[in-house]
Amino acid sequence: MSIGIVTDSTCDLPQEMVAKHGITVIPAYINIDGESYRDGVELSRQEFYRRLPDCQTPPTTSAPGPGTFTQVHRQLADEGATEILSIHISETLSNIVNVARMAAEETDFVPVTVMDSGQLTAGTGLLALTAAQAAAAGASMGEIVDLLQDQILRTHSVAALDTLEYLRRSGRVSWVRSGLGTLLKIKPLLTMYNGETSLEAVRTHKRAFARLTQMVADLGPLEQVALVHTHAPEKAEELLQQARHLLPGGQVLFSEDVTPLIGAHIGPGTACFVCVQARPA
Repeated sequence: MSIGIVTDSTCDLPQEMVAKHGITVIPAYINIDGESYRDGVELSRQEFYRRLPDCQTPPTTSAPGPGTFTQVHRQLADEGATEILSIHISETLSNIVNVARMAAEETDFVPVTVMDSGQLTAGTGLLALTAAQAAAAGASMGEIVDLLQDQILRTHSVAALDTLEYLRRSGRVSWVRSGLGTLLKIKPLLTMYNGETSLEAVRTHKRAFARLTQMVADLGPLEQVALVHTHAPEKAEELLQQARHLLPGGQVLFSEDVTPLIGAHIGPGTACFVCVQARPA
């Protein structure tokens, strides 16, 4: 038995980790300045964030088509996969998981199980990593699904945004709230848990990082943590130093640029911890 693990480019896993664990990543699409690009293939994240502040029209995002998934299923089956597990960004944020379900129904040559991560960015990536490690250890599909369902309920993403402006552009907050945030120099805090997002606001950058650190403390003890950012490595490092004492071994599993599919909505200058709580003793 060989289980192939598939996810999408919103997972934000480092390339070396993807390669090491044999995870297949399907690129989503970012549409910017009238052109459509495959995330991480035809448009680098560095280039996207360089162009983002000057975009006349807000970038949009789109899911790959069912045919792309079916092609990946065929490739994995040809390589020896007897089952496939496809793990994707929360359906409350993107249509990718629904397209994956459509493709699974159309795939009759290998069984395909689709899971909604209930998460974004590395929250999805850490689930894909757990799945790949369990598959390599010989776990069955049922055992892997049980592992992931448990991990979903222990995974929290907490992010400090630089501005409400990009959420306003994408229609995620009202004009009034965005204008108020700009006037009062509000720094939004965005959290994601099990498919649900919430927004909190504090007045300054310093208070935002202090509040985010407290959120991480409240989630502890932690099993693993990833740190992601929207082309803001200096803010990510500042946040890491502030919260290091709360992290398992004082370290993060990895630190990466956030996919443009999320960055288009939250804008540059964001730093985010993705935390997996330790299982209760």
